[in-house]
Amino acid sequence: MAITQFSYACSQLGIELETSSVPEFKPRVERVFQTLQMRLIVELRLAGITNINDANNFLKQYNTKFNEQFGLCINHNKSVFEKQPDEKKINLILAILTKRVIDKGHSIKFKNKYYRLINKVGSPIYFNHGTNCIVIKSFDNKLYATVDDNIFALSENFDKIVEVKPKKVYIPRMNHPWKRKLFEEFVEKQEHRFEMVS
Repeated sequence: MAITQFSYACSQLGIELETSSVPEFKPRVERVFQTLQMRLIVELRLAGITNINDANNFLKQYNTKFNEQFGLCINHNKSVFEKQPDEKKINLILAILTKRVIDKGHSIKFKNKYYRLINKVGSPIYFNHGTNCIVIKSFDNKLYATVDDNIFALSENFDKIVEVKPKKVYIPRMNHPWKRKLFEEFVEKQEHRFEMVS
């Protein structure tokens, strides 16, 4: 099963996700839907509501009434909240992860910009061409990269050397089989040339 970045962040924060497309495995949601589909229509009819604005105003009052009738008692003495992670951990948990490959210039391309991996003291780190890495865009928009479970910062302050090989353009001769017929048709239309020759 593929893990999305949202489910990864939830698992890191201790949030358990339950997903299912079968109604039998979603009793709470389906029970609420059934209650609203069966009961809410009758309540709107009894209140004499015929337009959307009155229905929206009615729902504010009905929500309180519905929760009082069907809501569960809450034990205020027990806290179900986890201890809040520090800011550094939150930045990495709520990050966007993207796979990249290191190119021949020991750099990676991300969002149309080239970056080089650097260590804690700011020195560049060199990896072989084709090395897989994961770019981490943290919640505070800082960029990192991981290679073999090691995290490096990314720097774009360097000159990217791009080798551009000149492409040789092949232009066929006029008597080439592909051009011969077109060239002969072109010559036949040039009447002034025949007049000059004669």
